Amino acid sequence: MRATHRRGLPNSRPRGERVLILRLVFGLLLAAGLISFAIYVATGNPVWRQRGLIIVKWTVIAGLGAAAILVLEQLAVRL
Repeated sequence: MRATHRRGLPNSRPRGERVLILRLVFGLLLAAGLISFAIYVATGNPVWRQRGLIIVKWTVIAGLGAAAILVLEQLAVRL
């Protein structure tokens, strides 16, 4: 049976805590994008639409990167 916490890495967090932090960060970034779109609708200023698109684009890219890291981490543990 494998231990859930790695002994060689003193600062490593349990997987559940890391996933919670990732969900919180991505949720806040998506909320910021939605708020930017809401400000665009309210004001009609295209700068807010552009900012919202940039926030959402980089949130999706960061989410894909985080998912890749979690998958690679699981592969490394299983090999």
